[in-house]
Amino acid sequence: MSSEPRMALPELASMKTDGRKIVMVTAYDAPSARLASQAGVDLVLVGDSAAMTVLGHESTVPATMDEMVVLTRAARSGIGRPLLIGDMPFGSFQVSDEDALKNAIRFVKEADADAVKLEGGGASVSRVRTLVGAGIPVMGHIGLTPQSATMLGGYKAQGRTASKARQLFADAQALQAAGCFAIVLEAVPARVATRITESLRIPTIGIGAGAGCDGQVLVWHDLLGITEGRLARFVKQYGHLAEETRKALEAYAAEVRSGAFPAEEHSYGISDEELALFESELDSGALVGDAGGDWL
Repeated sequence: MSSEPRMALPELASMKTDGRKIVMVTAYDAPSARLASQAGVDLVLVGDSAAMTVLGHESTVPATMDEMVVLTRAARSGIGRPLLIGDMPFGSFQVSDEDALKNAIRFVKEADADAVKLEGGGASVSRVRTLVGAGIPVMGHIGLTPQSATMLGGYKAQGRTASKARQLFADAQALQAAGCFAIVLEAVPARVATRITESLRIPTIGIGAGAGCDGQVLVWHDLLGITEGRLARFVKQYGHLAEETRKALEAYAAEVRSGAFPAEEHSYGISDEELALFESELDSGALVGDAGGDWL
């Protein structure tokens, strides 16, 4: 873990004021968080996207609080300067303000998260107000909210009519008033996202919301090219690690099967004298039964 001081929320706010773009990425373990820190990202989100990218589910919904706490704690052990944000999974905040607070406290106490993120406007505004009132920083998330994708008609862009855009604008204003320090805008028309961004004092982080947001976020597995198959329109792959990983594994398997690995340089030695002593004891039968049975 880096000895650098963690990024503070006032610094994040000043980035918006100064026009400096904010970089956020998801991460789900210590090595990923460490690499993100070394790359100089500003925010690390332990997203409930882990349900899909790490745990193999078809949506984010199955992610549990216990799983998210474990993953967030793992990321904390590798992170340095970036702000660490735990993503509140489905069912962890929808029931009541009290339930939301109890689960948010788990992120802070058990996983050492700096902040939490929760989806939606509406009732989520009350949740935000409660969490912020208890001293827990909250990032909002509107537009395409994966936890409620079924109600939204699937994984589709949101805010593409005047009335829907007006609702997103109102939700953003309400989340800001409730105390959010930033808001994720997902799958929102770029011009709508720009107008929302311009209206807010707090930063917006876009994912499929155009260049007018104050920052951007992508999922770790998507941007590194680990995810295969159909990708969302807003994903840009900056690497091809699935292909490289598969090639490495195929090469490893081939060398094991051919006997090329391990070579001498991958093995440990023993002096001729010690080996001779061991073999003489072995040949004499002196070692039979020493390990609790006849292992020769």
